[in-house]
Amino acid sequence: MQSNLFSQPFNSLDEVLNAIKSLKDDPLANAGTNIVISRGNPNAKLLLIGEAPGPQENIKGKPFVGPAGQLLDKILQAGNFDPEQDVYITNSVFRMPPGDDGKSFRKPNDKEIEYYRPFVFEIIRLIDPKVILLTGNVACQSVLQKTGITSLRGQWTQLDGRWLMPIFHPSYLLRNQSKAPGSPKSLMWEDVKEIRKKYDELMST
Repeated sequence: MQSNLFSQPFNSLDEVLNAIKSLKDDPLANAGTNIVISRGNPNAKLLLIGEAPGPQENIKGKPFVGPAGQLLDKILQAGNFDPEQDVYITNSVFRMPPGDDGKSFRKPNDKEIEYYRPFVFEIIRLIDPKVILLTGNVACQSVLQKTGITSLRGQWTQLDGRWLMPIFHPSYLLRNQSKAPGSPKSLMWEDVKEIRKKYDELMST
């Protein structure tokens, strides 16, 4: 897989972040929503890639700060990860795609995911994480160019020497509250334990 989709790569994370902040011709430039890129520690070795900003993220300018973000932090903490120190969190699409009523929001479409993909890969290259987590189908489509989170989740693959695992999006867990064996929440807990194990192995080498 070709991870560098720009003919001239950026020289630093600040460069690519500034380029994203300066976008004027992206597919959502006229949507009236704000650019939301990242939060966390840029020196972290665990990179989490989300889908797109929602209403709370659009207001606050950071990914995963609404109800799904609060659950995400609890999930990370359950795996003994500090969300601010051990993880860098970014998006697959950097503006909230508005709904038809101008108030709600929708999932990004193929054109939007495709447009922002090169920036996602530059963030991956410049952060240089050991482990990458893809939350939900949009992130899987952006990085792996495939969807089907129920079959992809929990499966390790490698991207340019980095270990990558798709996981359920926290918003999906909010809609599926059961903790019974085989439920999304119980599967997420299994994934978190596996992520912690892989992370510890990689950090010890």
